Amino acid sequence: MLPVADINLRLLEDRMDTLYRTDGKGRLLSTNEWDASPPPRFHLMRTRQGPIFRCHADLPGQLVDDLGQLCRAEKPETAFNRLPALHDCYLDLLSRHKPVEKIWSGPAYVAVEPGPPAVEPARITNGNAELLHAHFQDWLPDVPHRQPFFAKVLDGKAVSLCCSVRVSNTVHCAGVETHPDFRGNGYALDVVARWPREVRAHGATPFYSTAWANAASQRVAAHLGFRLVAVDFHMT
Repeated sequence: MLPVADINLRLLEDRMDTLYRTDGKGRLLSTNEWDASPPPRFHLMRTRQGPIFRCHADLPGQLVDDLGQLCRAEKPETAFNRLPALHDCYLDLLSRHKPVEKIWSGPAYVAVEPGPPAVEPARITNGNAELLHAHFQDWLPDVPHRQPFFAKVLDGKAVSLCCSVRVSNTVHCAGVETHPDFRGNGYALDVVARWPREVRAHGATPFYSTAWANAASQRVAAHLGFRLVAVDFHMT
């Protein structure tokens, strides 16, 4: 799996803007989901083309300016390191305003089409959402809002799923879950392999991201040949 240096910066910016709802200044208001939740206070997406960052709408203007100055000092050649070179500086600045409660970082990939999955997963719609009842009841309200939505089904029950959790005209961002009782069997590969093909059929680019701590999810990306294009870093 090789990093891609030639992906369009505008598309990467579209990916950032697909993750959140923003105000007229591009400040973060909420996550871009039908059941929106609070956004992080600061999100830096490091790419080989340069940094892309967004700040919460509640942050003071001077703090936003100071964070932006630090972001622009990040070097492209370190874009795929696990943490930003200046992560301690971001923490210091944000902590002066309010204690930082959570720090998150992880790789982001463009999901290529790896070819047909070994076993075609089920397309989940309102008409067959009962397949989620046994293991994914929390996902039932999401079905009409997170299309396309695919699931690996065993004995009439979904055991692994992949769907579009954040969506715009140009970008879809994947959400993936495998029930704990069925992990380690490669079931996620089938659903994650099928999802990008449907997204591209709708004229959008599929992105797949995860946390550095999630080694299994990174193995899925590597197995399917997904292309590393950015590293997310955000603080709440």
